[in-house]
Amino acid sequence: IHLLMNQQEQLYEQVVPLVSSEKQHSHRQQNETMAGPAITDAKKNKLVAAFIAFSTILGYLAATLPTGAGWRFFSWHPFLMTTGFIGMMGSSAIIKKRGGYANTKLHGILSSTGLMMAFGGLYVIYKHKENMGKDHITTIHGLAGIITIAAAVLPAMAGVVFLHPDFGIDKTNQTYRFAHKWLGRIVMTSAWITVFFGLMKLTSDIKILAAFAVPLVVLASMTLI
Repeated sequence: IHLLMNQQEQLYEQVVPLVSSEKQHSHRQQNETMAGPAITDAKKNKLVAAFIAFSTILGYLAATLPTGAGWRFFSWHPFLMTTGFIGMMGSSAIIKKRGGYANTKLHGILSSTGLMMAFGGLYVIYKHKENMGKDHITTIHGLAGIITIAAAVLPAMAGVVFLHPDFGIDKTNQTYRFAHKWLGRIVMTSAWITVFFGLMKLTSDIKILAAFAVPLVVLASMTLI
């Protein structure tokens, strides 16, 4: 009996490291496939802070344009679109790159919050045009905004129904995960471009436009690739 127990213990010591190594490799491979290369906690925190600071400051600046206009009801439109699509959704994408159960749930919470903020911005511009007696969706910016918000609903619903780490009905399906990731990136790219063109409707100041565009391109290169 003692000899049999020793043999079982030796077998366990040989098998467990192999299984653990295989699981770690699978987890690493899944993170890289679904959300790009994994990042450190320190880098994640810095990028999230950058997204929040950038979207809040530039969102407020856009909200008070043209120069001297100050804050008014319309201001909520550029502010919510900027903080929702860039601040919340950008942060959610960065957090997902870190991987793991808690980060995946936080990714869903932040991206859903960003979508709700975008719907708030949509309501504001609708009411603003109603109050001004203006027609709706008369510009490319307006049309792009409507399409982008509608498209953003798809990855959000897919994430909740199929990929939620607690109750997703097919959360290990690699096809769904791949489609969710790339549709989300397309939506964010479209949203960020649309937000920038919205800013161009409020100002032609090259310094303000550059202050918005340059950091956004840098953050996009770290988020969408």
